[in-house]
Amino acid sequence: MLSILSLWLPILVSAVAVFFVSWIIHMFLPYHRNDFDKLPEEEGVMDALRGFDLPEGDYHFPHCAGPKEMASPEFAEKMKRGPVGLVTVMKSGPPAMGKELVQWFIYCIVVSIFAAYISGQALAPGAHYLKVFQLAGCVAFTGYSLALVQNAIWFKRKWSSTLKSMFDGLVYGLVTAGVFGWLWPGA
Repeated sequence: MLSILSLWLPILVSAVAVFFVSWIIHMFLPYHRNDFDKLPEEEGVMDALRGFDLPEGDYHFPHCAGPKEMASPEFAEKMKRGPVGLVTVMKSGPPAMGKELVQWFIYCIVVSIFAAYISGQALAPGAHYLKVFQLAGCVAFTGYSLALVQNAIWFKRKWSSTLKSMFDGLVYGLVTAGVFGWLWPGA
């Protein structure tokens, strides 16, 4: 059994490695470029929404406050008439991803901490590279990928986009696995 503190090096190195691999995937590989579709008559939709000065957040329309309202004929008619959708509104202005990149790096550290905790509880110092690779990689893949499926199920995120992001999670899991196997403490 190993403590998380004794695994600080693979935690940090794997988080940095995943951070850079994700940058390479999203900056240089084209397979995420069609994850989102363009709105028909985009300018008109943007002009219409601009007048509402919507704050950042997630919106569902038509919206209901609870099961009682959902059962009302008025709500049923709104759903029937449509459109029905989910919208995420972000801050206006040129893209600035500093905050998101910091949050992503922290998330990478958190996934690596879970990989360290579970692997450290199951494996001893000097464990074989492939055992460390298998366990740390499985935990990391789980952390990076499996929760994405619920967005496809409940929020109608495209399955193609979800599966591509899960593939990214597999790559991140393999990178984490390799780093943990490489830097696992000896006996």
